[in-house]
Amino acid sequence: MNNNDNRPAAIVLVILTLVLPGSLIAREKRGATIVVTFKDGHFAEGELIAVKPDLLLLFAEKDETVALAEVKSIRVVRKSLALVGGLCGLAAGIAATALFASNEDYGPFDSSVSLLMGALFIPSGVGLGVGAGALTGKDKVFRLEGMSESEFRTALIYLRKKARIQKVW
Repeated sequence: MNNNDNRPAAIVLVILTLVLPGSLIAREKRGATIVVTFKDGHFAEGELIAVKPDLLLLFAEKDETVALAEVKSIRVVRKSLALVGGLCGLAAGIAATALFASNEDYGPFDSSVSLLMGALFIPSGVGLGVGAGALTGKDKVFRLEGMSESEFRTALIYLRKKARIQKVW
């Protein structure tokens, strides 16, 4: 058997490895990183493993059980989307510059107008994109003190979706 006979199969396997979702290639889901502030002022940070009606299971250096009765607030740390927003804003600024510069009133190759519009549209697009991305990736904070029962249940449902183990006990 020739090595060239295996080449199409190898190419297909490489493409499937890159294209298939993580759950199909046995990549384990990670829980969200959370910061728990206790009523006495100290805090704990770690990966959210599971959410039960009266406690949270975190993993930092070791497993830690957190009783919700002792918790003042929970902050779900999100990744900032400022870079993604900035890149989208850059693309929008470049597209706006190209559209404006191709306007027949100014001629398609008038470099001074293109440069001026690029100086206006591109930084504006990047700035707006970075701002929108930063706001989208803002951390979510739940202040448990003073929460109504329905708000508390809603917070637990949200946290359960962010946990590594999502089943309800």
